[in-house]
Amino acid sequence: MGGGPAGLYLAILMKLHSVDHDITVFERDPRGLTYGWGVVYWEDLLLKLRANDPETARSISESSVRWRDQVLDVRGTLTVHSGGGGGGYSIGRRRLLEILGQRATDLGVHLRFESEIESPLQVPDAELIVVCDGAGSRLRQHHIDGFKTHIVTGRNKYIWLGTHKIFDAFTFAMVETGAGWIWFHAYRFDAETSTCVVECSQKTWTGLGFDTLGSDEAVHLLSKIFVRSLDGLPLLNQGSRWLNFRTVSNEKWHRGNVVLMGDAAHTTHFTIGSGTKLALEDAMALAVELHEHMDLDSALDGYESDRLAALRQPQSEARLSAQWFENISRYTGLSDRQLLTVLRERRSPLLPRLPPLVYYALHQATQEVPVLRKLRHQVGPRARAAYSRWFG
Repeated sequence: MGGGPAGLYLAILMKLHSVDHDITVFERDPRGLTYGWGVVYWEDLLLKLRANDPETARSISESSVRWRDQVLDVRGTLTVHSGGGGGGYSIGRRRLLEILGQRATDLGVHLRFESEIESPLQVPDAELIVVCDGAGSRLRQHHIDGFKTHIVTGRNKYIWLGTHKIFDAFTFAMVETGAGWIWFHAYRFDAETSTCVVECSQKTWTGLGFDTLGSDEAVHLLSKIFVRSLDGLPLLNQGSRWLNFRTVSNEKWHRGNVVLMGDAAHTTHFTIGSGTKLALEDAMALAVELHEHMDLDSALDGYESDRLAALRQPQSEARLSAQWFENISRYTGLSDRQLLTVLRERRSPLLPRLPPLVYYALHQATQEVPVLRKLRHQVGPRARAAYSRWFG
């Protein structure tokens, strides 16, 4: 239920395990209609895709672009952090769905568009119903007590836009207005287009009048606010509206023959760029468990246990990242170099607990003193893992 990356990739993997599996993907929207612009992913996901289905991985890789640097654009200057061998990839969401949809069809998966499934009772003969119809899943609502769903709404407002300004690095552009700070996160995903997610506090959003503006007026105003960073090019909208991010989590991921996957099971704030990655990894994990266990309950128990453990740290880091942007005024007095450093370190559990300048000084010490740098590399990952276990 849901023709996004998670549902389509699970269908592909199950068909690769056995051509005899009878799989139907129901998607509420028409074929070719998708929301959002580009999505990001990382080298580790590409390696997993290659291990599971080299043909799909090759198509995704060929349709992706790579970026290495991070840029902070503020106060009329650009501050660059070179990612070296790191960085990530981006691909248009529509192109990703085209690749996955075509691969699924070639393998014999049935794709049904404009098919709204609101109750598991609409598919009584299914042995397994996989619910991956998004963060606002209607199907999940039928068993919300059984899944023990928790939804936390963030304080900031955001809107998902695009632009023909090409950002070759992952760019954070910040503008101070009379109503407060507003910023965007941008990266290109093909030769002509970049994703541009605009975010600000509720106070700034109201102060700039977005609560009274129509969609076209709002996008026009945003294009004016970010005119320098956009080189005068306009922002583009595909029907997106202002939202508050909702962090979805579920204590239980399955009930009877119904199992959750992707955003229906969990969301992580867009500032860590892991939503698509985690959804595809859900599909990989569920396919493995279904392949290895003859008993459905055992397979779903294993899947739930595996994914709850795997998500603990990224969910914790996503909360810290979201909170950093919700408290961005705490950091705007820093120099550009200091601000870029704490921006990159926003997932650290120490950062909100220390004055920004103290954290920056400690960070610099661990970079410049060999003993401290070695200690940081040894202790840092363990500290983040411990924090996610205790407070995640």
